[in-house]
Amino acid sequence: MNTGTYVAMVGAVVSLVAWTMLSGSMFGAGLFGFGLAHIVLGLLDAIFDRRAVRAGSVE
Repeated sequence: MNTGTYVAMVGAVVSLVAWTMLSGSMFGAGLFGFGLAHIVLGLLDAIFDRRAVRAGSVE
């Protein structure tokens, strides 16, 4: 697993916590959006898996 997968998993946990424990409050809504953003960006990072410098390609 790469970093994007871990970021998406953290986003899922944060969204779940916000949905179950903090629903109905503005803080909960913000935290839920924060978690969703991490899920989307983490999945995009995991799908494309682009790096500027790859291991072993140092000149």
